[in-house]
Amino acid sequence: MTTARIYQRPKNAMQSGRARTDGWVLDFAPAEAKQPDPLTGWAGSGDTRDQLRMGFPTQEAAIAYAEREGLAFTVTPAPERKLKLQAYADNFR
Repeated sequence: MTTARIYQRPKNAMQSGRARTDGWVLDFAPAEAKQPDPLTGWAGSGDTRDQLRMGFPTQEAAIAYAEREGLAFTVTPAPERKLKLQAYADNFR
């Protein structure tokens, strides 16, 4: 049976904005291990589901899709946002 992972993307550490963090993503677990290509040495496999990433507006929509398609899935909750509030004057204390 195909296994899927449903999660919400965390905020990118390199940016201050929260763009594209409100949607939910469904990824498939790899069915076979990657092996080096004899000619180029790059890692690859014959599993094409590894390249597939599906986006959904809500967690419920992603779960409904997985159940409709008969996929075993795990839901990873969104990471909690931690705010560090400080004033500029705190740098000089």
